[in-house]
Order: sequence, then C-alpha cells, then structure tokens
Amino acid sequence: MKKLLVATLLASISLSAAAAEKIRFATEASYPPFEFIDANNQIQGFDIDLANALCKEIKAECTFSNQSFDSLVPGLKFRRFEAAIAAMDVTPERQQQVTFTNTYYDNSAQFIAMKGKVADLAALKGQKVGMQNGSTHQKYLLEKHTDIKPVAYDSYQNAILDLKSGRINAVFGDTAVVAEWLKKNEDLASVGEKVTDNAYFGTGFAIALNQKNTDLRDKMNAALEKIKQDGTYKAIYDKWFQK
Repeated sequence: MKKLLVATLLASISLSAAAAEKIRFATEASYPPFEFIDANNQIQGFDIDLANALCKEIKAECTFSNQSFDSLVPGLKFRRFEAAIAAMDVTPERQQQVTFTNTYYDNSAQFIAMKGKVADLAALKGQKVGMQNGSTHQKYLLEKHTDIKPVAYDSYQNAILDLKSGRINAVFGDTAVVAEWLKKNEDLASVGEKVTDNAYFGTGFAIALNQKNTDLRDKMNAALEKIKQDGTYKAIYDKWFQK
C-alpha cells in the first residue's frame, strides 16, 4: 500500500509538472534597457525581467526568442508564439489586430542628433530621420511630420551607426532608450521636447497577445497587479531605470 501511495504521489507530481503552462515570448532584442543581447548571447532587459516575474506568478514556463519588430504582430496572429513584449505602444491600429494586457510602462519619445548639428525640431525639415520599421515612431513621422524624410531600420543599432557616419541627420526613439544612448555616446544630444502625443505614445507599453487568447491576458493582468502591489515591479524598475 505504501509503495502504491508513493507511486501515485510521484505520478501526480509528474502530471502537474507536465501540465505547467508554456508561454513563448517574442521580442526584438536591440532596444536597451528594455531588451538586448548580453555578452553571453542571452536576451536581457527590463521587459525580460518583467515577463519572468509574471511567469513566476502564474506558474508558467517561459521562453524568449528574438524577432524583427515588424514581425511581432503577424507572428501573434498566426500563433507562432503566445506573447510579444518589446516596448510596444498600445495603439488603436494594433488593437484591431491583437489584444493587450494592461500597460506596464508610461512612454514618450525623443529626437536625437549629433551634438551641435541640429538646433531644434524645425531644423530637421527636409532632413533624414531614422526609426525602427513598423514602430509607432515611423507612423508618427509619416502622419505628423510629412516635412521630414523617414528612414526605416530593422534595428536602432544600425540607425545610430548611420547617424554617426552622416547618412541620416537624426534618430527618433523612446525617451528611456534615448537616455541610454546619450549616457554612452557623448557626441549625441537630444533635440526638442519629449513627444507625448496620446494617439501614438501616451497610452504606454503593454504585452501583446493573439486576440483569442483572453484567458492568458487576464492571467497576466492579475499577475501584473500582484507584482505591483508586492514590490517586485518597483525592484525591476529600479534595477534598469534608477542607476
């Protein structure tokens, strides 16, 4: 009888482990401090720590893959992965294609240029400005600044390289990311005021999921609320933004 009970217990544990939810996250890992590839070729960053905290809370096994930013929404629609976390703004256009969790980070955007080269935003009229393909920054420039020539890049790393080589005149990105660039590049400077247009940047970042995956969205929302209440979110935020 004792052996039978032990066998039953082991079988139960095995089934529980096998039943653990598996969540495949996709990101675009060239956007520090939100996501980037470290020296050990591992994906790190604020978004990754946040996703891992949510996974721990909902007792799920999570993995991360690096994808191009403009493939994230299509990938969710075709269920190539369960969730996308990539400093993604919630916009009405995206909400028509995917569902979002509650927002986890308030956002704004900023222009940068080589120090001493661009006096203000007006000086960018007719100039080339780099941004990531498929981003809200691209949409903003196309719709709000038709006098600027937008140049789309697969990653901001390439945009910064072209900025320094003189192929473009400025780069437009998220304020927190721009702050990291400015810390590490003394030859760069911000241009103009932060952009907080609610139609593009004011709603905040959220995790995107397939529209039919409302159950996982609700679990993540509950977990996000929990880690905000117990101090886990603040610890992650301070790690990446209070240096």
